[in-house]
Amino acid sequence: MDVRTVPDLLRHSLEVHKKPDAFLVKREGRWAPVSIDSFANQVRARAADLTRRGVVRGDRVAIFSENRIDWAVADQAVLSIGAVCVPIYATLPADHVGPLLADSGAVGAFVSSEAQRAKVESVRSQAPGLKWVVSFDVDGAPPGSPAATAATPPGPDDLATIIYTSGTTGVPKGVMLTHGNLVSNALASLTALDLGPTDVHLSFLPLNHIFERTAGYNVMVYAGATIAYAESIEKAASNLMEVRPTLLLAVPRFYEKLIDRIMEVAKAAGFPRDVMALWGRNVAQKWAALKLDGRPIPPGIALQHALANVLVYPVLRRRLGGRIRYGFSGGAALPREIGLFFYGVGLPVMEGYGLTETSPVIAVNTAKHYKLGTVGRPIPGVEVRIAEDGEILVRGPSVMKGYWNRPEETATALEDGWFHTGDIGEIDADGFLRITDRKKDLIVTSGGKKIAPQPIQNALKKSPRILEAIVVGDGRKYATALIVAANGATHEAIEADVDSVNKTLASYETIKRFELIPNDLTVENGSLSQKLEVKRRVISDRYRDLIEKMYHGEE
Repeated sequence: MDVRTVPDLLRHSLEVHKKPDAFLVKREGRWAPVSIDSFANQVRARAADLTRRGVVRGDRVAIFSENRIDWAVADQAVLSIGAVCVPIYATLPADHVGPLLADSGAVGAFVSSEAQRAKVESVRSQAPGLKWVVSFDVDGAPPGSPAATAATPPGPDDLATIIYTSGTTGVPKGVMLTHGNLVSNALASLTALDLGPTDVHLSFLPLNHIFERTAGYNVMVYAGATIAYAESIEKAASNLMEVRPTLLLAVPRFYEKLIDRIMEVAKAAGFPRDVMALWGRNVAQKWAALKLDGRPIPPGIALQHALANVLVYPVLRRRLGGRIRYGFSGGAALPREIGLFFYGVGLPVMEGYGLTETSPVIAVNTAKHYKLGTVGRPIPGVEVRIAEDGEILVRGPSVMKGYWNRPEETATALEDGWFHTGDIGEIDADGFLRITDRKKDLIVTSGGKKIAPQPIQNALKKSPRILEAIVVGDGRKYATALIVAANGATHEAIEADVDSVNKTLASYETIKRFELIPNDLTVENGSLSQKLEVKRRVISDRYRDLIEKMYHGEE
């Protein structure tokens, strides 16, 4: 069948795969299968209920929930009647949710629980168009039969979703993605990946993030893979051993935490496990570096690697369920030592690159075409070129329609059909894309969270005790800050100011640590531009040791 819209992906799975275990959901302590037929019936029932509520083509409907099968059902139902899904991070505080509901003009909202409903209700005055709120936990499945609705199905050019992403100013921008954007990216990604009906995926990255929505849902549904919904991000590690997935989609921080946890457990166990774990990690990284560089592997390293593959690496594989063939990493840069480790233990992590505006996949490493330190080759149908200033430009069917209600910013981002990513990169002789820098100031943590530093810095500088603040944390677990204090300001007073600002931020934006630096930021020493703006890179280089101190023992 011709697959051109997101509902077509589901219809394809119904006709081709007919899986009795298309989804797995943990209920009363056991993983229960949900067939693709049952899922489709739930979608039809939810779509009929949306129609009864007066939702029509083009209406925006928000989903404010953690990952669960109800999320996927609601999303499919909204899209099936030509309405537009507006996903919202489940961890956002109420004062962050209100502006998104208002800007999108959402007519209704699905929430996971009464706690989430309370957040929405507390800011309802900001969203006058909001007519209803449905809680998955309390309201349950809609009543009535899953009869097909009379709604005209959407077309590939119709808007499917508005996903809010932080701009460098901190004001969220709604990225408009069409059905054609989402489907073209899913199908193109699948041609580059080895996925099929025998694969099992554990979904724990937020579905409101385009990485999980495309790679963890759209791709999996079309390929006929089974999707198991983790109980929570906190229980993902234990769920891995229960579900025993064959694929792993995660952000770099998740892979880092896996290694950290293994080393912690080994250290707690004492000799000889602690020594063996450290030895095994070092051997994996040495062996992988030689292998990937195409250099000969000395007999001593080869022998040690063979021994570690018997004595040490099976422990890691068991922690992941024992069936993982390879992992995928996106959302932030994968540290080289992490990539080397997993390659060395026989679980290569395929790093990719993409943005919400590109649906998201632009390039990805594959089992056949793999080069550590790059984000792979562009997927079929996606063109990538490097501008004169080094910026990565992208063109193709998965590039967004534009920013919701922001024509000027859309025109700036899209020039002659090319999307300006804001990232600096290069393409090597083999066609692999390498990200070398970020043109924007936006911070991306190792967990893939985006933090706009400017609003946080401005909030900190409202205190008379803080003359300057530089938020750092790109590629790190969390945000920290370098602060220039006013004369006479104590460390304790500054700490109180930081705590006060933290209370207004989302959890991933909060400043976990800070250090005071001298008040010597001048144009003459290169710390400030001619416009008296702080040069972040100069300051970061100058105080590199101090920054490392704030992360020492935590990374």
